[in-house]
Amino acid sequence: MPRVKRGTVRRAKRKKLLSRAKGYFQTKSKLYRAAKEAVDTAGKYAFVGRKNKKRDFRRLWVVRINAAARENGLTYSQLIRGMKAAGMAIDRKMLADLAVTERAAFGKVAAQAKAALPARASA
Repeated sequence: MPRVKRGTVRRAKRKKLLSRAKGYFQTKSKLYRAAKEAVDTAGKYAFVGRKNKKRDFRRLWVVRINAAARENGLTYSQLIRGMKAAGMAIDRKMLADLAVTERAAFGKVAAQAKAALPARASA
């Protein structure tokens, strides 16, 4: 098998990795092996963080929608059920924005959802 010395490829690879580790603490930004481990770990946390960010925002939207729905005499689950029954397709992000910025518009949405709720059978 022929001998391969890599030449500039090795330097470019290391330089690229060390530039990604710029600003890391102590040797993690200077030594290749430590920097490689730190960058790999950071990438893993960044991947997980992107998923968690979506989860966190959805939780925030649900809290905001629930608070606004209760002001209109509904719970969150009743509001969502009524909206589905009424055939209204507004996602949670838009609903939360309505709840915060346009209270009157959210009130109309809540009223429509309340009207579309099926009457409960009394026991």
